[in-house]
Amino acid sequence: MTPTLKRPLRLLLLSTSVGALGSGLGGGVELTLHNLAQALSLRGHTVKIVAPTGSVCANFPLVEIEGTLQPTAQSEGRHAAIAMPANAVLANMWAYAREVEHQYDLLVNFAYDWLPFYLTPFFARPIAHLVSMGSLTDAMDRVIAQTIVQSPNSIGVHSRAQADTFSFGDECQVLGNGFDLSLYDFNPQPERSLAWVGRLAPEKGLEDAVAAAQATQRPLKIWGVLQDQGYWQQIQQQYSTAPMTYEGFLPTAQLQSALGKCQALLMTPHWVEAFGNVAIEALACGVPVIAYRRGGPAEIVQDGKTGWLVEPDSLTGLVDAIARLDQIDRYTCRQQAEATYSLAAMGDRVEQWFTAVLAQFHG
Repeated sequence: MTPTLKRPLRLLLLSTSVGALGSGLGGGVELTLHNLAQALSLRGHTVKIVAPTGSVCANFPLVEIEGTLQPTAQSEGRHAAIAMPANAVLANMWAYAREVEHQYDLLVNFAYDWLPFYLTPFFARPIAHLVSMGSLTDAMDRVIAQTIVQSPNSIGVHSRAQADTFSFGDECQVLGNGFDLSLYDFNPQPERSLAWVGRLAPEKGLEDAVAAAQATQRPLKIWGVLQDQGYWQQIQQQYSTAPMTYEGFLPTAQLQSALGKCQALLMTPHWVEAFGNVAIEALACGVPVIAYRRGGPAEIVQDGKTGWLVEPDSLTGLVDAIARLDQIDRYTCRQQAEATYSLAAMGDRVEQWFTAVLAQFHG
């Protein structure tokens, strides 16, 4: 007999520890956490969020934890050692979780960091880990693999491409993502500009989008947290004639309004993007997506229908795709977002995941 999900669940969501919610430093994890909290709340589950001091997450009870932010894993290299700053906010968040765990049925970890995985068997409540990036360091790969052995079904990922970066990818639960599509306005009549959205950091490959804008002389609007000032200055110097403007980091309401006016979104990551939330945000506004055939975006974009997939790192491919944007129907883009990436669709997938986690833990 297959166990059924206990309703309603009492859920404690522990955020990324690299930045406060709302700061943009946490990248797509911030939006994912909020959307997941909303999807679960709509289904009657009780949700509380634990996050670094200064966090903002509208409509949900939030426990703010003080401490030093954790370094990000993106650029540390395969053999990076496990790092824990003095008075680490990550350690403080999980110390709080240990104190209150008996008030909850399930804890959900959003931090791509060694500590929560290591702590999993020491907790009296099950922990579900939503892994936000692909394989980056040997230490993380090992501790996630150990967690799967100790707690089968407990690892969730966003895409099959992300899972495939791990040797244990077949044992991960592929969840995709979901969005409150009522927050995104369909725009059938775009301007001539292109868009690029993400953290301004080397692994995101902004320079490729800028090169395409320079080659086509299409205006490029750039949104996101300026994480690496030196990287941004180098791009400005190298592509001094590119028609680009940096528009800053915007919350969802303002971003979707501005993004919807663009003719297309360019996604040019130099690493395996786990998913690509902004691809769904663009599609929800009717904006086609031009993306490298790499990582999560390659599983989202329907080539020739809701955008174009081009060979990774190919400037020629980007330029050719830009020239073919008039072949993409913006209504079809919106329809794809509604069919696959709604909060309801994500809620179904996550509840199935939680059912498996709880059954394994109590079985």
